[in-house]
Amino acid sequence: MAITNDRVPRRRVDARSSVERITAAGRIVLGKGEGSLEQIAAEAGVGIATLYRHFPNREAVVRAVLDDILESDLLPLVERAADAPDTRQALQDIATRLLDLITEERGLVTFASNFADVAVDVLQHFSASLHPLLVRAQEAGEIRSDLTAEDIPHFLVMAVAGLALPSAAPSLRARFIALLFDSLDPASATPLPPLLADEEDLRAAVGNVSPDRRRG
Repeated sequence: MAITNDRVPRRRVDARSSVERITAAGRIVLGKGEGSLEQIAAEAGVGIATLYRHFPNREAVVRAVLDDILESDLLPLVERAADAPDTRQALQDIATRLLDLITEERGLVTFASNFADVAVDVLQHFSASLHPLLVRAQEAGEIRSDLTAEDIPHFLVMAVAGLALPSAAPSLRARFIALLFDSLDPASATPLPPLLADEEDLRAAVGNVSPDRRRG
Protein backbone atom coordinates (compact mmCIF):
# COMPACT_ATOMS: atom_id res chain seq x y z
CA MET A 1 0.00 0.00 0.00
CA ALA A 2 2.83 2.38 0.80
CA ILE A 3 4.21 2.02 -2.71
CA THR A 4 0.81 2.79 -4.22
CA ASN A 5 0.37 5.88 -2.05
CA ASP A 6 3.81 7.13 -3.08
CA ARG A 7 2.98 6.76 -6.75
CA VAL A 8 -0.14 8.93 -6.65
CA PRO A 9 1.56 12.22 -5.72
CA ARG A 10 4.44 11.39 -8.06
CA ARG A 11 1.98 11.05 -10.95
CA ARG A 12 0.43 14.36 -9.98
CA VAL A 13 3.83 16.04 -9.99
CA ASP A 14 4.62 14.52 -13.38
CA ALA A 15 1.28 15.70 -14.77
CA ARG A 16 1.86 19.21 -13.44
CA SER A 17 5.32 19.24 -14.96
CA SER A 18 3.92 18.17 -18.33
CA VAL A 19 1.24 20.86 -18.23
CA GLU A 20 3.82 23.53 -17.41
CA ARG A 21 6.15 22.35 -20.18
CA ILE A 22 3.35 22.25 -22.75
CA THR A 23 2.15 25.73 -21.74
CA ALA A 24 5.66 27.14 -22.01
CA ALA A 25 6.10 25.40 -25.36
CA GLY A 26 2.80 26.90 -26.54
CA ARG A 27 4.14 30.38 -25.86
CA ILE A 28 7.36 29.61 -27.72
CA VAL A 29 5.70 28.04 -30.77
CA LEU A 30 2.94 30.62 -31.05
CA GLY A 31 5.48 33.37 -30.54
CA LYS A 32 6.99 32.32 -33.86
CA GLY A 33 3.66 32.56 -35.68
CA GLU A 34 1.44 29.78 -36.96
CA GLY A 35 1.96 26.46 -35.23
CA SER A 36 0.37 23.08 -34.60
CA LEU A 37 -0.33 20.88 -31.60
CA GLU A 38 2.34 18.51 -32.90
CA GLN A 39 4.92 21.29 -32.92
CA ILE A 40 3.97 22.30 -29.39
CA ALA A 41 4.28 18.70 -28.18
CA ALA A 42 7.72 18.40 -29.81
CA GLU A 43 8.85 21.70 -28.25
CA ALA A 44 7.66 20.47 -24.84
CA GLY A 45 9.46 17.15 -25.24
CA VAL A 46 6.29 15.10 -24.83
CA GLY A 47 4.33 12.82 -27.12
CA ILE A 48 1.19 14.04 -28.81
CA ALA A 49 -0.85 11.59 -26.71
CA THR A 50 0.45 13.27 -23.54
CA LEU A 51 -0.50 16.68 -24.91
CA TYR A 52 -4.02 15.54 -25.75
CA ARG A 53 -4.40 14.02 -22.28
CA HIS A 54 -4.00 17.47 -20.74
CA PHE A 55 -5.11 19.70 -23.66
CA PRO A 56 -7.87 18.07 -25.74
CA ASN A 57 -7.97 20.86 -28.34
CA ARG A 58 -6.37 24.11 -29.49
CA GLU A 59 -8.67 26.20 -27.32
CA ALA A 60 -7.33 24.48 -24.19
CA VAL A 61 -3.77 25.42 -25.18
CA VAL A 62 -4.79 29.03 -25.83
CA ARG A 63 -6.55 29.17 -22.45
CA ALA A 64 -3.43 27.90 -20.68
CA VAL A 65 -1.17 30.34 -22.52
CA LEU A 66 -3.47 33.26 -21.74
CA ASP A 67 -3.63 32.24 -18.08
CA ASP A 68 0.16 32.12 -18.02
CA ILE A 69 0.42 35.55 -19.67
CA LEU A 70 -1.93 37.11 -17.13
CA GLU A 71 -0.41 35.39 -14.12
CA SER A 72 3.26 35.91 -14.88
CA ASP A 73 3.35 39.12 -16.90
CA LEU A 74 0.24 41.20 -16.21
CA LEU A 75 -0.77 40.63 -12.58
CA PRO A 76 2.49 42.19 -11.28
CA LEU A 77 1.60 45.33 -13.28
CA VAL A 78 -1.88 45.33 -11.75
CA GLU A 79 -0.43 45.00 -8.26
CA ARG A 80 1.94 47.93 -8.84
CA ALA A 81 -0.97 49.99 -10.18
CA ALA A 82 -2.76 49.75 -6.82
CA ASP A 83 -0.85 52.84 -5.63
CA ALA A 84 -0.78 54.68 -8.97
CA PRO A 85 -1.83 58.35 -8.68
CA ASP A 86 -3.57 58.30 -12.08
CA THR A 87 -5.83 55.25 -11.98
CA ARG A 88 -7.29 55.64 -15.46
CA GLN A 89 -3.81 55.88 -16.96
CA ALA A 90 -2.83 52.79 -15.00
CA LEU A 91 -5.79 50.89 -16.49
CA GLN A 92 -4.84 52.10 -19.95
CA ASP A 93 -1.23 50.98 -19.41
CA ILE A 94 -2.49 47.54 -18.36
CA ALA A 95 -4.65 47.23 -21.48
CA THR A 96 -1.73 48.33 -23.67
CA ARG A 97 0.58 45.82 -22.03
CA LEU A 98 -1.98 43.05 -22.51
CA LEU A 99 -2.10 43.80 -26.23
CA ASP A 100 1.70 43.84 -26.43
CA LEU A 101 1.94 40.48 -24.67
CA ILE A 102 -0.66 38.80 -26.86
CA THR A 103 0.95 40.25 -29.97
CA GLU A 104 4.29 38.73 -28.95
CA GLU A 105 2.59 35.33 -29.28
CA ARG A 106 1.97 36.13 -32.94
CA GLY A 107 -0.06 33.01 -33.70
CA LEU A 108 -2.19 33.11 -30.54
CA VAL A 109 -5.18 34.99 -31.97
CA THR A 110 -5.53 32.78 -35.06
CA PHE A 111 -4.55 29.46 -33.43
CA ALA A 112 -8.00 28.86 -31.93
CA SER A 113 -11.11 29.18 -34.06
CA ASN A 114 -12.97 30.89 -31.18
CA PHE A 115 -10.19 33.00 -29.64
CA ALA A 116 -12.62 35.70 -28.46
CA ASP A 117 -14.72 33.15 -26.56
CA VAL A 118 -11.65 31.77 -24.75
CA ALA A 119 -10.25 35.24 -24.09
CA VAL A 120 -13.47 36.54 -22.53
CA ASP A 121 -13.63 33.53 -20.20
CA VAL A 122 -10.00 33.95 -19.11
CA LEU A 123 -10.29 37.71 -18.67
CA GLN A 124 -13.43 37.34 -16.56
CA HIS A 125 -11.24 35.82 -13.85
CA PHE A 126 -8.70 38.59 -14.35
CA SER A 127 -11.36 41.33 -14.08
CA ALA A 128 -11.68 40.67 -10.34
CA SER A 129 -8.13 41.98 -9.95
CA LEU A 130 -8.97 45.08 -12.00
CA HIS A 131 -12.19 45.87 -10.14
CA PRO A 132 -10.56 47.86 -7.28
CA LEU A 133 -8.76 50.02 -9.87
CA LEU A 134 -12.01 50.59 -11.73
CA VAL A 135 -13.78 51.68 -8.53
CA ARG A 136 -10.96 54.09 -7.66
CA ALA A 137 -11.05 55.61 -11.14
CA GLN A 138 -14.84 56.03 -10.91
CA GLU A 139 -14.62 57.61 -7.47
CA ALA A 140 -12.04 60.05 -8.84
CA GLY A 141 -14.35 60.91 -11.74
CA GLU A 142 -11.87 59.54 -14.29
CA ILE A 143 -14.11 56.80 -15.72
CA ARG A 144 -17.86 56.73 -16.31
CA SER A 145 -19.79 55.45 -13.32
CA ASP A 146 -22.01 52.98 -15.22
CA LEU A 147 -19.10 50.79 -16.37
CA THR A 148 -19.09 47.49 -14.46
CA ALA A 149 -16.48 44.83 -13.75
CA GLU A 150 -18.37 42.54 -16.14
CA ASP A 151 -17.80 45.04 -18.96
CA ILE A 152 -14.01 44.90 -18.59
CA PRO A 153 -13.35 41.52 -20.27
CA HIS A 154 -15.54 42.48 -23.26
CA PHE A 155 -13.88 45.88 -23.50
CA LEU A 156 -10.41 44.32 -23.49
CA VAL A 157 -11.32 41.56 -25.94
CA MET A 158 -12.75 44.16 -28.31
CA ALA A 159 -9.32 45.78 -28.32
CA VAL A 160 -7.54 42.42 -28.62
CA ALA A 161 -9.73 41.26 -31.51
CA GLY A 162 -9.04 44.40 -33.49
CA LEU A 163 -5.50 45.32 -32.50
CA ALA A 164 -3.56 42.24 -31.36
CA LEU A 165 -2.81 41.04 -34.87
CA PRO A 166 0.76 40.96 -36.23
CA SER A 167 -0.10 43.60 -38.84
CA ALA A 168 -1.13 46.14 -36.18
CA ALA A 169 1.90 48.35 -35.52
CA PRO A 170 2.60 49.49 -31.92
CA SER A 171 1.85 53.12 -32.80
CA LEU A 172 -1.52 52.10 -34.27
CA ARG A 173 -2.38 50.10 -31.16
CA ALA A 174 -1.41 53.04 -28.94
CA ARG A 175 -3.64 55.46 -30.90
CA PHE A 176 -6.70 53.24 -30.76
CA ILE A 177 -6.23 52.25 -27.13
CA ALA A 178 -6.24 56.00 -26.39
CA LEU A 179 -9.44 56.35 -28.43
CA LEU A 180 -11.08 53.43 -26.63
CA PHE A 181 -10.27 54.87 -23.22
CA ASP A 182 -11.54 58.29 -24.28
CA SER A 183 -14.92 56.59 -24.72
CA LEU A 184 -14.87 55.97 -20.96
CA ASP A 185 -14.57 59.69 -20.19
CA PRO A 186 -17.46 60.55 -17.84
CA ALA A 187 -17.50 64.22 -18.85
CA SER A 188 -18.95 63.52 -22.30
CA ALA A 189 -20.54 60.12 -21.73
CA THR A 190 -24.12 59.26 -22.55
CA PRO A 191 -25.85 56.47 -20.60
CA LEU A 192 -24.91 52.97 -21.73
CA PRO A 193 -27.80 51.07 -23.32
CA PRO A 194 -28.78 47.84 -21.51
CA LEU A 195 -27.45 44.47 -22.54
CA LEU A 196 -30.15 42.25 -24.02
CA ALA A 197 -29.99 38.58 -23.12
CA ASP A 198 -31.23 37.35 -26.50
CA GLU A 199 -28.60 39.19 -28.55
CA GLU A 200 -25.25 37.76 -29.66
CA ASP A 201 -22.28 39.10 -27.73
CA LEU A 202 -18.79 39.99 -28.87
CA ARG A 203 -17.58 36.39 -28.68
CA ALA A 204 -20.23 35.25 -31.15
CA ALA A 205 -19.59 38.20 -33.44
CA VAL A 206 -15.86 37.56 -33.63
CA GLY A 207 -16.43 33.82 -33.87
CA ASN A 208 -18.51 34.37 -37.00
CA VAL A 209 -15.47 35.83 -38.78
CA SER A 210 -13.85 33.07 -40.80
CA PRO A 211 -10.25 32.01 -39.97
CA ASP A 212 -9.19 33.00 -43.50
CA ARG A 213 -10.49 36.54 -43.04
CA ARG A 214 -8.83 36.88 -39.64
CA ARG A 215 -5.49 35.87 -41.12
CA GLY A 216 -5.89 38.26 -43.99
